[in-house]
Amino acid sequence: MKTGIAPLRKAVKAADKTMMMNGLNKGRKILLGKQGNDGMIFKIVVYALLISIGFVYVYPILYMISQSFKSLEDLLDPTVMWLPKSLHWDNFVQAWKVLEFPKSFAASILNSVLPALAQTLSCALVGYGFARFKFPGKSIMLVFILFTFIIPVQVVMIPLFLMFKEYGMLGSPLPFIVPALFAGGIKSALFILIYMQFFRTIPKSLEESAGLDGAGAVKIFFRIMLPISVPAIVVVFLFSLVWHWNETYTASLYLGESMRTLPVMLQTFDLAFSQAMSSSSAGQEMVNINESIKLAGTVLIILPLLLLYLFAQKWFVEVVDKTGITGE
Repeated sequence: MKTGIAPLRKAVKAADKTMMMNGLNKGRKILLGKQGNDGMIFKIVVYALLISIGFVYVYPILYMISQSFKSLEDLLDPTVMWLPKSLHWDNFVQAWKVLEFPKSFAASILNSVLPALAQTLSCALVGYGFARFKFPGKSIMLVFILFTFIIPVQVVMIPLFLMFKEYGMLGSPLPFIVPALFAGGIKSALFILIYMQFFRTIPKSLEESAGLDGAGAVKIFFRIMLPISVPAIVVVFLFSLVWHWNETYTASLYLGESMRTLPVMLQTFDLAFSQAMSSSSAGQEMVNINESIKLAGTVLIILPLLLLYLFAQKWFVEVVDKTGITGE
């Protein structure tokens, strides 16, 4: 009997050991993955980093939205941190009136959308030329374009102001639109580089085939290259629109009192609020602004940009990969 039981026990132990090893290997694959970078531990670390970094960027927006709905009582109550006891919509009503939102919004659209459209088309044309053609002085011209990105706007502010004054452009959107038509203006060098990098990723055989069919350079650009450059066009338009929208320094200088954009109105929000509320009150008394009303005004200003990015984020992420903005 002993000689028959011993092999059986040995076989059972071997089977248990095999099962235990299989279980360990399975658990190891779940935790570490096959390549060491696709397991549960790696994913937990990655998601923890993404959530931590994302929270740093999202925190100011969440704080702004939370504070903008607070009443004065909630604002002074230390027990109310994030969620107000009730949504105080009157903050947005007062901010809307102080900002003169319809008028300021129209001025912002005029001084951001039109220059962005002009800049998107003109920079595409220049970027295509640098990406596809060889001509004398190409490298030097590219260096000069980079200088326009490096040199601060404060250095050329006075000459530009005097030039626009001489041509009678001050007090209108022309100081932003005219330079944009000629691939100039705010951050144009960056847009030209984005287009250059994007057009270089398109095979030359596509243009050569069109050339064999009799298409010239202009026709190839507008009929072939431009329609397939939608991701680059979208991201350049977004960048240009946002930078023109947020511009306050040159907007105050060139537009003066004739046109006041939303960010410019926010700069003088405290004074405008006191004047508007004092003039509307019966006793002509000074009225102090609270933080919630000011943050409600800020939310109103960034809301159009947030909605725009919400609809265009698909193309934005795609072009970041294709144009190499990530630095890869």
